Amino acid sequence: MSSAAPDAPPTPGSPVPPARRPTFRARLSALGVIATSMLMIVLDGSIVTVAMPAIQDDLGFSPAGLSWVVNAYLIAFGSLLLLAGRLGDLIGRKPMFLSGILLFTAASLVAAAAGSPAVLIAARFAQGVGSAMSAAVALGILVTLFTEPAERARAIAVFSFTGAAGASIGQVLGGVLTDALTWHWIFFINLPIGLAVLLVAVRVLPADRGRGLAAGADVAGALLVTAGLMLGIYTVVGVETYGWVSAHTLGLGALALALLAGFVLRQATAPTPLMPLRILRSRNVSGANVVQMLMVAALFSFQIIVALYLQKVLGYGAAATGLAMLPAAVVIGAVTLGLSARLVARFGERAVLLTGIGLLIAALGLLARLPVRADYVTDLLPVMLLAAGFGLALPALTSLGMSGAGEDDAGLASGLFNTTQQIGMALGVAVLSTLAAGRTEALTAAGRPPAEALTGGYRLAFTIGAALLVTAFAVAFLTLRRERAAAPDPAGATAP
Repeated sequence: MSSAAPDAPPTPGSPVPPARRPTFRARLSALGVIATSMLMIVLDGSIVTVAMPAIQDDLGFSPAGLSWVVNAYLIAFGSLLLLAGRLGDLIGRKPMFLSGILLFTAASLVAAAAGSPAVLIAARFAQGVGSAMSAAVALGILVTLFTEPAERARAIAVFSFTGAAGASIGQVLGGVLTDALTWHWIFFINLPIGLAVLLVAVRVLPADRGRGLAAGADVAGALLVTAGLMLGIYTVVGVETYGWVSAHTLGLGALALALLAGFVLRQATAPTPLMPLRILRSRNVSGANVVQMLMVAALFSFQIIVALYLQKVLGYGAAATGLAMLPAAVVIGAVTLGLSARLVARFGERAVLLTGIGLLIAALGLLARLPVRADYVTDLLPVMLLAAGFGLALPALTSLGMSGAGEDDAGLASGLFNTTQQIGMALGVAVLSTLAAGRTEALTAAGRPPAEALTGGYRLAFTIGAALLVTAFAVAFLTLRRERAAAPDPAGATAP
């Protein structure tokens, strides 16, 4: 410990001097808060899908209107991540995180008490806004707290676990709560979690003042990117209703692309850009975001279409479907928490990512040959075990996506990484579900039995998903740079 006089206060946005960084115990507490908040958000995204039939019956949703229980959340979440991440850098990541959790928790209470479709859809939109505010800066807080490579790899593994396994846990929990209580409890459960996160986060997250709005208050850029992303995601999620070549899809899609192109031009010329384009100059950052978009789009077929197959073809109930998916969550958690950081430290992010994508290609390849009446142990359990590839790929991909983030741009990099994830999810829903439905309709028209027609549509989705993963593998192989592996941590003293 130095006895020198204290340094002058750091300027806004400047790195915290080492002596003032939180203790290791405080950083672990902060990691726990961030991981818990992300688990709550991921659970909320997947828990709703299982309860949709009950929500429709209780509130009287039309078939078309029911999709907006998911779409309202997705549009708000996906379109605001980039803006929220940058604002977190400017006004402070801790205030942005706390405000997001507060809004998400309050909106969950409104959703739980909703008595009409309009109220529930509005609450879901507000949940999406709150999720964007907190999720956009979560990784930024994490990478500025954990700066040592091996320590950061372990922290990112913990964070990645919440996203990788949370969806499967949400399906189990959603089925149990809906069957045992009512669908209202899938939202009520967020209240104690959200309040606990708020109370602890106020104490353990490091205070940061941000750089100030003058450092990047690009109002025109903010309007362009938010409008472009919101319109683009709205267009994509509407494809299943309007079709790919309809005037609705082509017109709104062209307008969304024009808005986003205008945003890029604005960022190249603005004196204080919302998103400095320098962040995209890193091949690892740009490549990781493209790979993530392809990978998430492909894995929609695993997370959602496998669940549909279990229920619509094999006749599983909601809770049984969640339990059938549980081995995937277990193996993902085991690999993410127990193995991925060590492999990254030894072989580097690129090698671990390529291995993980290879396992996922094998998983979807097996699903592309799924029989109409599959046996769970022989046909589906091997696929669940191959989901270990996601436990390898996601932490490595997250490290690469945040590798170019400095102290001033950590929130922006976090928001960008989360944005490409949501765009990939929206594209996966639109492309794979539309193709699967079209194939099913064609087989039904040809006189095939319903179970066979459904399975044929699902097989096509799995095949397209595998092709997307092959493309992701090629992009990762060609664009990501080979990095030197981090020095091993033999004592393991810094492992979160």
